[in-house]
Amino acid sequence: MIMTLKIALTTAVLAIAPGLAVAQCEWSKQVSMTCAAGTVYDSESQSCVPVSS
Repeated sequence: MIMTLKIALTTAVLAIAPGLAVAQCEWSKQVSMTCAAGTVYDSESQSCVPVSS
């Protein structure tokens, strides 16, 4: 009986763990930046800057 309870609890924890890990991700906070032709994204200024040759 005790072994069955241990197996059931272990199975429940292993089934729930991936869902909790995904919940901690910040995918919804990631944004893609698209700049106009002739410009590139500069991470320091966090804006599009003209391409210099």
